[in-house]
Amino acid sequence: MNIDFPFHFNNLGRTATTSDDDHIRDMIEQLLFTNPGERVNRPDFGSGLLQLIFAPNSPELAATLQFTMQASLQRWLGDLIDVQALAVSSEDSSLRVFLQYVVKRSGEQRTETFEQSGVL
Repeated sequence: MNIDFPFHFNNLGRTATTSDDDHIRDMIEQLLFTNPGERVNRPDFGSGLLQLIFAPNSPELAATLQFTMQASLQRWLGDLIDVQALAVSSEDSSLRVFLQYVVKRSGEQRTETFEQSGVL
């Protein structure tokens, strides 16, 4: 049984739980949208993606971002997933991450889109 993210209570007033597959998705979302230095006991956890919302788009930035995100996913979640495809797009103050991965435990291929918008 896994605690759902973001933390909340279910209709019985208990801590909400989620399935294993949804928990993996939640962990990916936390990794992508956490800046390094935000976690007290894991200062290098995160991808730094949010720091780039207002950065000017360029092929060099896109390549760098893809490389660092791929490395973060491999380091922190490499025992759970195999990344098949990763793409990031930025429009105005919104970031969209497309991720295709295989869950190692089940061999199931999943495709997820993560989006963050707004002022930091």
